[in-house]
Amino acid sequence: MNRINEVTIKDAISFLEEDVDAILWVDAAADAFRALSRKGMFVDFIDESGSYKELIEKLWFHFDKTMDKITGDYQVFIPTFGKFSGKYSRRLKIIDNDTPHAIQMTIYPVDDNDYLILLDELDNSEYMKDFFTTEKVTTIQNTYLFSMYIDIARDTTSSISITEISDDTVQASLKYTDWRMMIVNMIWPDDQPTFLERTDPEYLKKHIMPGRTSSFDCLMQNLEGKYIWVKLTFSRAETNNSEEDFRYVFMVQDIHENSVQLMSTLKKYEELASKDALTDIYNHGRIETELYNAIEIVSRTGRNVSIMMFDIDFFKNVNDTYGHAVGDMTLKHFAFMLGKYFDRKNAVIGRWGGEEFVAVCYDADADKALGYADEVSKMVSGEEFKVAGKVTCSIGVTQVGTEDDFNKAFDRMDKALYQAKSDGRNCVRNL
Repeated sequence: MNRINEVTIKDAISFLEEDVDAILWVDAAADAFRALSRKGMFVDFIDESGSYKELIEKLWFHFDKTMDKITGDYQVFIPTFGKFSGKYSRRLKIIDNDTPHAIQMTIYPVDDNDYLILLDELDNSEYMKDFFTTEKVTTIQNTYLFSMYIDIARDTTSSISITEISDDTVQASLKYTDWRMMIVNMIWPDDQPTFLERTDPEYLKKHIMPGRTSSFDCLMQNLEGKYIWVKLTFSRAETNNSEEDFRYVFMVQDIHENSVQLMSTLKKYEELASKDALTDIYNHGRIETELYNAIEIVSRTGRNVSIMMFDIDFFKNVNDTYGHAVGDMTLKHFAFMLGKYFDRKNAVIGRWGGEEFVAVCYDADADKALGYADEVSKMVSGEEFKVAGKVTCSIGVTQVGTEDDFNKAFDRMDKALYQAKSDGRNCVRNL
């Protein structure tokens, strides 16, 4: 028998009361909710009453595949995710006692602050299987952590999607200018000035034309509280009134793994470009840069820095007597000894060319540097070099002065070395 003409609104309300798994009344202004009815899993999962903010966090402000909480810094956004101006519906993923549940949530605003929330557990096993086990194909798309639509003229955000929380868009009542000043706290401090400049509404209006895109990389805290490399991208929409319409899509892309690999590769090539191929210490170009930098530091700060040059005595005799292969072996041995000695002395060493080497010694005045040089001289003269036997070196030392430029400091060090060689070699001189 067809009962459609007999059904009343009371029947519908009775059905909702009996069949809907949970009915909640919310007073957002008071940060409070009360459960009008609870059935099934919701008897234990949701309290009879409590904080509306905590309810939001429990229901949908957690990681997509677990119930793990999002790092505390991001909790500041929770209140903006719980304001509704119209009816709203979405599906939630909840893990309760290691058991996955798919939940349909529907929200009805009663007035500006009061909401009616209906929660139903979906019980279709095939749907559940698809809902919780389907994995995205690995493409560039699944690296996007966050996206939203921005209208700068109206200072609004919409269609917010946080993939680590849900594939669905999130309802939030949030001005763009407010979001910008909240999210800056999640940016690495050194990158914050760039973030504030590139996200400024006037900057976006001036620098991104309709249909064009702008992006920049920075370190940003993820929902677990770890800083990762991300690419922040703004794309301006093309509309019929593009010149006066300032609407943008904003996206955050996780580029951490690729960035770390790239920086590691660049670091490796930087080191290769800075190293002397034979001795594996800094080459001429790199140690020359270190000299310039050290002299600049002294000029600017007055910090104690001394520099010294080493010359292996009678090295030509080694090459002429034993051949260049033994000469190379002697140079490598000498460089290894310098590296080992200066390893923990806040000093940088490099090969200047041929049998000449340079050390830049930070936090070392002339007396301290002379002590270093004397120890190196004795260490080298006491060493037995393979094939070449006994080897000595001459050393010139100078402390960098606040009025020095590169030429003054280098010439003084070079003259000190020349003095050591003129005085019979195997000695240290300071100017």
